[in-house]
Amino acid sequence: MVAGLVLLFLVLVMLAAGYQFLHQDEIFPGVSTIFDIDLAGMTRQEAITALSQRFEYADQATFTFRYGDRIWNYTAAELGVALDVEATINAAYNAGRSGGMLENLLKQLDIWMNGYPVSPVITYNQSQAERLLAEIATSAINRPVLDSTLTIRDGKAIATSSQIGRSVDVAATLGVLRREVLSLSTHSDITLAVNETPPLVWETDSAAEQINLMLSAPVKFVISSDDGINQGPWVTQTDSLEQMLVIEPVSHDDGTAGYEVSISQDQARAFLSELAPDLTIQPVNARFIFDDETRQLEVIEESTYGRTLDVESTLAQFEDAVFAPDPADRRVELVFQEIPPAFTEDTTAAQLGITELVVSKTTYYYGSTAARRSNIQVAAANFHGIVIAPGAEFSFNEWLGDVSPETGYEEGLIIVGNQTITGVGGGVCQVATTAFQTAFYGGYPINERLEHAYRVSYYEHGEGPGMDATVYEPIVDFRFTNDTPYHLLIETYVNPNNSTITWKFYSTSMNRRVVKEGPVIKNQQPAPPPIYRANAALSPGQVKQVDYAMGGSDVYVYRTVYQDEQIIIDHEEFVSHYMPWAAQFEVASGDARINR
Repeated sequence: MVAGLVLLFLVLVMLAAGYQFLHQDEIFPGVSTIFDIDLAGMTRQEAITALSQRFEYADQATFTFRYGDRIWNYTAAELGVALDVEATINAAYNAGRSGGMLENLLKQLDIWMNGYPVSPVITYNQSQAERLLAEIATSAINRPVLDSTLTIRDGKAIATSSQIGRSVDVAATLGVLRREVLSLSTHSDITLAVNETPPLVWETDSAAEQINLMLSAPVKFVISSDDGINQGPWVTQTDSLEQMLVIEPVSHDDGTAGYEVSISQDQARAFLSELAPDLTIQPVNARFIFDDETRQLEVIEESTYGRTLDVESTLAQFEDAVFAPDPADRRVELVFQEIPPAFTEDTTAAQLGITELVVSKTTYYYGSTAARRSNIQVAAANFHGIVIAPGAEFSFNEWLGDVSPETGYEEGLIIVGNQTITGVGGGVCQVATTAFQTAFYGGYPINERLEHAYRVSYYEHGEGPGMDATVYEPIVDFRFTNDTPYHLLIETYVNPNNSTITWKFYSTSMNRRVVKEGPVIKNQQPAPPPIYRANAALSPGQVKQVDYAMGGSDVYVYRTVYQDEQIIIDHEEFVSHYMPWAAQFEVASGDARINR
């Protein structure tokens, strides 16, 4: 039995040795076929030749890349796929030969009984596929992200479209491709992995529409009241509107951004603020006279309300008008606020603290021309019935108003510089002189008073020199302050028959007493020689005297004001410097006496 076993062993060894010898340069039987090629019994070179002739995968397998409706087709070979024939055959040949003797024998037996599949060794040059995908991305798919933009050119807003950014995710696409290559798929359909980046600003069309609406037509400021004062309209042209345009970036809740269109009202506010004074109508206080018997006020002129432009309320309508689509709505109604008068028809003497006549003064103008007499009446009427509040300053020029033919004044002789000429308003200074003397004796503080250039006889009746006042709007004014706690009512009366003008101040007495000293006359100078001037309207031999000689001097007048025996103004000095004044004549042209 032992001998039998030994004999069997020897037989097996001989068979194994014979099997080894028989297939010493060949691939062992049982190795699986590759691509329908039976490699068993082939030498390595035979197998390499056979496999090289039969491997057509790289040229026949196709890969389709898709993006939307666009496709790109490549073979496996174009994508860098190839069969490593030698490595594949070496793997087949080495099956049953890679271990020790016993291990090899057992492996060979297993291969013979169960077979041995050999996987082809495939190489894949990914850089080649990466290059092709990069070409597709650059030439056909990739694009930058673009925000919508907004520009203004030639008074028009232009919006550009936004663009979603795209970029091929080459790495992700290569991952899908690798799986398909390794599975030796003969046809693969691969959708390109593409990353999209949305724009931050999707659209600016609505902002452009707003801007173009804003710049579509001018905007008018209009006034509806029929008061005849500067009715407009005032037009804001489109180029000015463009300067007011404000475009601001805004962020939305979804993370996107856009533009908000509005206007800056600073320019419109400045315009309206500049316009406001021209549109302002001051209120007119009621005018009164004081009835000495009833001690009540009688209305001689009713009050009227004034108005002032409400800039901010007007501006509140401006933006709506700027963006109004209908040209008829592109208008702004100016908004006004009423200014009530300080004194109305219902104002009473008790409310104003007017109880009595506190001072009255009269000056004389006999010998005046008809024009001068008329001008005195016109000027005096401007002050009749006015009320000066406690602490307020009286300005003669403010109440006098415009001195012109349009306001009723006639031409007469007036002093301008160093000569007497014909001009509008001669006689107004008679009214100013009377006002000065009344305020002087009323004990009111005199803020501004200027004497005439030379002494004028009209103003010296009664008071003597140094008590006159000249006015010349807007340079020279007569002003005083009502320094009492009571209102002051002024009444003026002109008596043409007596050639007098009288000013009366009604208030409540402060028990004031005025002591005047002077006039003190110093530095007297004789009148210069007569002056003769040519007047083409005169005939030879005619002489017309237009002014009279008057010597020059400095005149000092002093005032002390007592209130309940207490001095409130102590020895106040009024200095008047009068120039020497020549008699002035007009003669015919060519007269030998003409000297100026």
